[in-house]
Amino acid sequence: MLNKIHTSVGQALQGIHDGATILVGGFGGAGLPFELVHALIDHGAKHLTIVNNNSGTGTDGLAALVDAGRVAKMICSFPRAADPRSDPNIFQRWYRAGKIELEVIPQGTIVERLRAAGAGIGGFYTRVGAGTVMAQGKEVREINGKEYVLEQPLHGDFALIKGMSADRWGNIIYHKAARNFNPVMAMAATTTIAQVSDVVALGALDPEHIVTPGIFVDRVVQIAPEARN
Repeated sequence: MLNKIHTSVGQALQGIHDGATILVGGFGGAGLPFELVHALIDHGAKHLTIVNNNSGTGTDGLAALVDAGRVAKMICSFPRAADPRSDPNIFQRWYRAGKIELEVIPQGTIVERLRAAGAGIGGFYTRVGAGTVMAQGKEVREINGKEYVLEQPLHGDFALIKGMSADRWGNIIYHKAARNFNPVMAMAATTTIAQVSDVVALGALDPEHIVTPGIFVDRVVQIAPEARN
């Protein structure tokens, strides 16, 4: 019987190794798998490359992972937080001290690089970044008289995502805007680990509402819902 439900967060994170590239879903706090991220701190893996929309806000979630010294490189679109809880911003402090590497990718480009990885696409050309420092070291091609930059797929060894409900096959639905980066990251990783608020029986999820099919999910752990979405 196929059953992807794990009984503990620690069990779900087994196999995450030092130096892994981990895709972390969420946009700010919405859809961020806080409990998985904090369990990753307890797990102990280090020298990680983290891919997320931002570099963490406040003192929990990704900010806590950075402050624990587990992140060697951050790949994100927004490395600065406009959150008063983030003063001083934990990531900025580590970055200015030369203890963490940063790669900034425009938001639309980071999503398309993830989608390319999930779809098996070898790369794509975009006008975003052409003629700027973002294009340095990348192939540039003229198409219809305009410069385009070649961007490569962005794969992950693991993806940590947050859904609302799942069944034992790993089919997942999301809570409104908490959907954001989670579905595309699930497709782009070798191993996808999902935390959800509810585990339901097979057939309880409307097939038309399933956003992430179970074929893209390897492990599911149920965590009681909180105020966070």
